[in-house]
Amino acid sequence: MTTLIVRNPSTGSRTRSDDWAWDPFPAMREFLGWTPWTAAALPPAVEQSFAPRFDVHETASEFVFRADLPGIKQENLEITLTANQLRIAGRREEAKHEENERSYIAERGYGAFERVFTLPEGVDGEKIQATMNDGVLTVVVPKQPEAKPRQIPISGPKA
Repeated sequence: MTTLIVRNPSTGSRTRSDDWAWDPFPAMREFLGWTPWTAAALPPAVEQSFAPRFDVHETASEFVFRADLPGIKQENLEITLTANQLRIAGRREEAKHEENERSYIAERGYGAFERVFTLPEGVDGEKIQATMNDGVLTVVVPKQPEAKPRQIPISGPKA
């Protein structure tokens, strides 16, 4: 290990490097003319969003999508089907606070959300049903009846 001897220019005394630690960061800030936190720009404000979680189940005759969406009004929900893409989007408004009210914790999410699910072939898009009950959205996507093979009789003279 190397021991550095540092001279103090004002007193001329010598000090071992073990007794004195040099911090390079102030010297680099001076050299570069950079002061942290003043040169950095704050990130642009973004609209807060939340992502409700979905349960997706399949039965023999349908696909069932469920999501807990407390506090979301039905008029703030949009469910669309384009080709085989089921899109569920919505918005929960931020809770209003009075001027003299103090908040200690604010953990509930608000803002917009959007989920897109790719459906397999063979769903009946004309019969999709959506219900909202006690803050739970349920979307039922029925399957088309399976095409069953049909025996085709052969006609003609018998041999």
